[in-house]
Amino acid sequence: MYVRLFSAVWLLICAGLAVRAWSFQAPFAYDPVGPRAFPLLLLGLMGAGSLWLLIKPGLLEQQLHLPSVKRAALCVLALVVYALLFEPLGFVLSTALATFAMGLLFTGRLLPCVVSGALMGSLLFGLFDLVLDVPLPLGLFKAFVES
Repeated sequence: MYVRLFSAVWLLICAGLAVRAWSFQAPFAYDPVGPRAFPLLLLGLMGAGSLWLLIKPGLLEQQLHLPSVKRAALCVLALVVYALLFEPLGFVLSTALATFAMGLLFTGRLLPCVVSGALMGSLLFGLFDLVLDVPLPLGLFKAFVES
C-alpha cells in the first residue's frame, strides 16, 4: 500500500515538474538541444517508473538481498563522487573514473574496466564536444588546451 501511495505522489510531482520544465528558455544558445530536454527526459523516466510501481507494486515486496543493497549504495556514492569531481577534474577524467568504478562494482575485471573507462571518457567527450557542440568542463586538461 505504501509503495502505491509513494508512487502516486511521485508521479504527481514528476508531472508538476514537467509542466514547469516545459517553459525553460535559455537567454542564450549554449547547446543545440536546449535547457529543457534533459529535465524532461529524466522526469519522463521517473514518471514511467512511478507508473510501473503504481500498477505492479508487488515486485518491491520481495526480500532485500544485502549484497545488492550494498552494491546499490556504492553505486549511488560513486555517482555523487562523479558529480563532485565533474568540474575540478573535467568531463574526461571524471567520466573515466566513474566508468571504472561502475565496472568494478558490477564484477568487471581490472584491465577491461580501465580500458572501458578511458574509452568512455574520451569518446563521449568527442561526441558531445565535437559532434553535438555541447561545451563540457576540461578540468585538468584546460592547461594543455590553452597552451
